Amino acid sequence: MRKNAIAYDQLYALLRPAVWHKTVLEVATGTGQVAKHLLCSADHIEATDVSAAMIAQAKRGNFSSKLYFSVQDMFHLPYADQSFDVVIVSNALHIVPHPEKALIEFRRVLKNGGTLIAPTFTHAENSPWGNLQALALKIAGFPLHSRWTSAAYLAFLQQNGWTVCKSVVLQNSIPLTYAECKKVERR
Repeated sequence: MRKNAIAYDQLYALLRPAVWHKTVLEVATGTGQVAKHLLCSADHIEATDVSAAMIAQAKRGNFSSKLYFSVQDMFHLPYADQSFDVVIVSNALHIVPHPEKALIEFRRVLKNGGTLIAPTFTHAENSPWGNLQALALKIAGFPLHSRWTSAAYLAFLQQNGWTVCKSVVLQNSIPLTYAECKKVERR
């Protein structure tokens, strides 16, 4: 657990300057852990998840007017085009069927020149312990739809029209590849 805590502390340290004084959308927020850690850095955070139970849990203890939680589907977001400076999807693209479709929706709600931050587990680089954890996640209802290496994940983002500006592999029980991307205008 200490190893995972260190990776998450590193993740928050990478995220804070990227969201500084920005309007942020976090999709697949789960319990809201990431959004709550960024509250002092961002100007406003919309944090969404498809699960009403997760959003109910995330709302507990949130008394900030800068952080709003809601139930939303990442494939059909209710926000206007170019609404956010930053979109964060943390630890989710590997369990989403057709993640390339989610990337299209993120592009739509992200302002021109905006930043997509998409850290995700890169299971193909797992140790035997990581493989066991991946199996446990699948049994718990989080099937892996994508088993990327870090390099394959970054290539996937680039193939889907994103310019990867920064990437770091955070050592965790399952390696976590942090990817910070700029929205590239399609011609």
